[in-house]
Amino acid sequence: MQKNIHPIERVIRVVVGLVLTSMAFIGPANPWFLLGIVPVLTGLIGWCPPYQILGINTCKLGHNQKV
Repeated sequence: MQKNIHPIERVIRVVVGLVLTSMAFIGPANPWFLLGIVPVLTGLIGWCPPYQILGINTCKLGHNQKV
């Protein structure tokens, strides 16, 4: 697996994911907070499966690294 998410995008994904996940504790209680887990995980590992399938890579050229 090669990283295919730019570092800035990774930070944004983690922050948005944590906000969505926090809804379980400080917002409307519904199961949609579980969707926050996906951006947190993809942000932490730096690899997005849909990006891989679609051939999208937001990393700078020459900076791809193995995960």
